[in-house]
Amino acid sequence: MFSTAVGYKLIASDLTAALERTASQPNVERDSAYYLANITSIKSVDDFIGNDRIFKYAMKAFGLEDMDYAKAFMRKILNEGIDDPRSFANSLTDTRYREFAETFNFKRHTTVTTIFDRAQQGTVDRYVRQTLEVDAGKTNEGVRLALYFQRKAEGVDTPFHLMADRALLKVTQVALGIPEATGTMDIDRQADLITKKLDIEDLKEPAKLDKFLERFAALWEIENPTTAPSNGIVQLIDGSSNVIGMDLLQQIQSVRNGR
Repeated sequence: MFSTAVGYKLIASDLTAALERTASQPNVERDSAYYLANITSIKSVDDFIGNDRIFKYAMKAFGLEDMDYAKAFMRKILNEGIDDPRSFANSLTDTRYREFAETFNFKRHTTVTTIFDRAQQGTVDRYVRQTLEVDAGKTNEGVRLALYFQRKAEGVDTPFHLMADRALLKVTQVALGIPEATGTMDIDRQADLITKKLDIEDLKEPAKLDKFLERFAALWEIENPTTAPSNGIVQLIDGSSNVIGMDLLQQIQSVRNGR
């Protein structure tokens, strides 16, 4: 089993080839072909959520597969869209829901929502990348964390973006030597601490991002010597039912109760 640093480097050094290998896996190829062949037949939120195979594929593409049971919750997100700043998706801290509602924006585009590339090949590309990361995490969760951070780094503009995502924050804490216990501090103090140790703009530069992730991988390996995989990465990234925050559980319950 490769170390975190070696495992990450093997994938990141030729990401295109790694994605191609993942896309050609029989189950991925089959599910992607079905999705592309049928997504344009989806004309409404009801069609979308009612087609279990299509809906679950799309949810996994956005890292939301552990929430595909919460259909009333997702229906509310899709029905309200993102154009209203007060919409449900915009009220959630987890930006994946907003990204999902933006891609499948039935509120704005109604029956032609699925004709756009982002709902077709764009979603397939997300699915393949998500599968690559999940597969990497089965042998080394540090590799999956590094790949996840690499993917999300472009959208990080402030330390608050890092703090809002548990997986991004974990990578940041490890790479910068920030104790996990600082997570209980005032958010402005946490942001100041990160800013003193990291220039956020460096994450936009591939070479500097690579060095940052190499440091993370080396330090992660020290703290977590390569062994059999654990469930930790699932909890950090997938939002599994074991670690859904009380606020999110309450929101799901509210949707179920029609409030």
